[in-house]
Amino acid sequence: MNKDWLKVIIAAFFEVLWVIGLKHANDFWTWTGTVISIVISFYVMIMAGRKLPVGTVYAVFVGLGTAGTVFSEILFFGEPFKVAKILLILALIAGVIGLKLVTKDNIQEGDDI
Repeated sequence: MNKDWLKVIIAAFFEVLWVIGLKHANDFWTWTGTVISIVISFYVMIMAGRKLPVGTVYAVFVGLGTAGTVFSEILFFGEPFKVAKILLILALIAGVIGLKLVTKDNIQEGDDI
């Protein structure tokens, strides 16, 4: 895995934080953390998209963010555990891994912006 894919994973981690923040923020500091997470998440995703195919970056970003949010809600916020939901998230993760595996990491002309 190269540093650009690591950026996508970091962006997805911050996506999980801001999505949870949108639901649970209730004061100045939690809203501030949510906004900071949004900025970091999108900035890092955009940086990864400069070297990797944008469509794949976005799909992986959203897939990992979705899976992370669902698992976080189950682990930390009492969301009911449903086998069907977990199986669907695993299918989503399989698709994300598949996209990563079939995407070339070659830097294309004009990418050194």
